[in-house]
Amino acid sequence: MDNQNQQIQQTIIDELGLTDLPQEKKDALLTKMMEVVLKRIFLETMEKLSEADQEAYSKMIDANATPEEVDAFLKEKIVDYDKMISEIIGNFKEEMKKTS
Repeated sequence: MDNQNQQIQQTIIDELGLTDLPQEKKDALLTKMMEVVLKRIFLETMEKLSEADQEAYSKMIDANATPEEVDAFLKEKIVDYDKMISEIIGNFKEEMKKTS
Protein backbone atom coordinates (compact mmCIF):
# COMPACT_ATOMS: atom_id res chain seq x y z
CA MET A 1 0.00 0.00 0.00
CA ASP A 2 2.84 2.39 0.79
CA ASN A 3 4.16 2.22 -2.77
CA GLN A 4 0.62 2.72 -4.05
CA ASN A 5 0.25 5.81 -1.83
CA GLN A 6 3.50 7.23 -3.20
CA GLN A 7 2.28 6.71 -6.75
CA ILE A 8 -1.02 8.39 -5.96
CA GLN A 9 0.80 11.34 -4.38
CA GLN A 10 3.15 11.77 -7.33
CA THR A 11 0.26 11.63 -9.78
CA ILE A 12 -1.62 14.29 -7.81
CA ILE A 13 1.47 16.52 -7.66
CA ASP A 14 2.09 16.20 -11.38
CA GLU A 15 -1.47 16.53 -12.60
CA LEU A 16 -2.44 19.41 -10.35
CA GLY A 17 0.74 21.36 -11.09
CA LEU A 18 2.01 21.34 -7.52
CA THR A 19 5.63 20.56 -8.39
CA ASP A 20 6.80 24.15 -7.88
CA LEU A 21 5.33 24.57 -4.40
CA PRO A 22 7.70 24.63 -1.44
CA GLN A 23 8.07 21.12 0.00
CA GLU A 24 6.39 22.10 3.29
CA LYS A 25 3.23 23.32 1.53
CA LYS A 26 3.28 20.37 -0.83
CA ASP A 27 3.49 17.95 2.10
CA ALA A 28 0.60 19.65 3.90
CA LEU A 29 -1.61 19.60 0.81
CA LEU A 30 -0.74 16.01 0.02
CA THR A 31 -1.55 14.91 3.55
CA LYS A 32 -5.00 16.45 3.35
CA MET A 33 -5.64 15.14 -0.17
CA MET A 34 -4.49 11.63 0.70
CA GLU A 35 -6.82 11.57 3.70
CA VAL A 36 -9.74 12.39 1.40
CA VAL A 37 -8.73 9.85 -1.26
CA LEU A 38 -8.11 7.06 1.25
CA LYS A 39 -11.42 7.77 2.99
CA ARG A 40 -13.25 7.55 -0.34
CA ILE A 41 -11.47 4.30 -1.20
CA PHE A 42 -12.36 2.87 2.20
CA LEU A 43 -16.02 3.86 1.95
CA GLU A 44 -16.38 2.50 -1.58
CA THR A 45 -14.62 -0.71 -0.56
CA MET A 46 -16.92 -1.23 2.42
CA GLU A 47 -19.98 -0.63 0.22
CA LYS A 48 -18.86 -3.36 -2.16
CA LEU A 49 -18.01 -5.97 0.48
CA SER A 50 -20.68 -8.26 1.87
CA GLU A 51 -21.30 -8.14 5.61
CA ALA A 52 -19.30 -11.38 6.06
CA ASP A 53 -16.42 -9.96 4.01
CA GLN A 54 -16.50 -6.76 6.05
CA GLU A 55 -16.11 -8.86 9.19
CA ALA A 56 -13.25 -10.83 7.62
CA TYR A 57 -11.60 -7.54 6.62
CA SER A 58 -11.96 -6.20 10.15
CA LYS A 59 -10.40 -9.35 11.59
CA MET A 60 -7.48 -9.03 9.16
CA ILE A 61 -6.88 -5.45 10.26
CA ASP A 62 -7.12 -6.41 13.95
CA ALA A 63 -4.61 -9.22 13.33
CA ASN A 64 -2.18 -6.73 11.76
CA ALA A 65 -2.32 -8.30 8.31
CA THR A 66 0.27 -6.99 5.89
CA PRO A 67 -0.80 -4.44 3.26
CA GLU A 68 -0.14 -7.13 0.64
CA GLU A 69 -2.51 -9.56 2.40
CA VAL A 70 -5.23 -6.93 2.66
CA ASP A 71 -4.75 -5.93 -0.97
CA ALA A 72 -4.96 -9.56 -2.13
CA PHE A 73 -8.13 -10.07 -0.05
CA LEU A 74 -9.80 -6.99 -1.53
CA LYS A 75 -8.81 -7.91 -5.08
CA GLU A 76 -10.30 -11.36 -4.53
CA LYS A 77 -13.56 -10.03 -3.10
CA ILE A 78 -14.17 -6.97 -5.28
CA VAL A 79 -14.41 -7.32 -9.04
CA ASP A 80 -12.12 -4.82 -10.80
CA TYR A 81 -10.76 -3.51 -7.49
CA ASP A 82 -7.81 -1.78 -9.18
CA LYS A 83 -10.15 -0.12 -11.66
CA MET A 84 -12.33 1.09 -8.79
CA ILE A 85 -9.28 2.65 -7.11
CA SER A 86 -8.21 4.32 -10.37
CA GLU A 87 -11.70 5.75 -10.87
CA ILE A 88 -11.82 7.17 -7.35
CA ILE A 89 -8.42 8.79 -7.83
CA GLY A 90 -9.39 10.08 -11.27
CA ASN A 91 -12.61 11.59 -9.95
CA PHE A 92 -10.74 13.26 -7.11
CA LYS A 93 -8.16 14.75 -9.49
CA GLU A 94 -10.90 16.10 -11.72
CA GLU A 95 -12.62 17.70 -8.71
CA MET A 96 -9.32 19.32 -7.68
CA LYS A 97 -8.65 20.60 -11.20
CA LYS A 98 -12.08 22.25 -11.27
CA THR A 99 -11.48 24.05 -7.99
CA SER A 100 -7.96 25.27 -8.77
